[in-house]
Amino acid sequence: MKKQRKNGNFYLAIACIMIVILFISSSMTYDQQSQVGLIERLLSGQPLKQTFSGISFHYAGSQVSIESLGYVKFVEFFIRKGAHFTTYFILGGSLFLGLMPKLKQKTYVLPGIFAWLSATGYAAMDEFHQMITGGRTPLFQDVMLDSIGALTACLLIILYFSLRKKH
Repeated sequence: MKKQRKNGNFYLAIACIMIVILFISSSMTYDQQSQVGLIERLLSGQPLKQTFSGISFHYAGSQVSIESLGYVKFVEFFIRKGAHFTTYFILGGSLFLGLMPKLKQKTYVLPGIFAWLSATGYAAMDEFHQMITGGRTPLFQDVMLDSIGALTACLLIILYFSLRKKH
């Protein structure tokens, strides 16, 4: 296992698993993915509704607030967008860690840029896939959110290795 981590294969396998998960996910309609029923059951008392009721912003041309969406869909919005960020964080980070030993660079710049751009490119293709899937809405804003997730992972890895190198 340690050898696979050292040569990057373990992390590239994680990246491949994430790509499969993302492909399957974007093949599903909104209704197949919806967590509204589960959220209604788990948060039946609508905890923190009063606290969150003051939050309102626009995302992809639509208002996001409890008033406009209702409590459950408001919570689901954050779960869905958190999933976007998290899955691409994992994809970007695992690509970076998998490519580092393969590219054999003295700096982290090339593997970081390649991992980030690859994850961003996959995010764009994933939104295109959603466009041809019924009941889904492809959003440029989601590509940007995915890209930020991948970039965050790459920057944290660079920071970690830079600090580790100094000590």
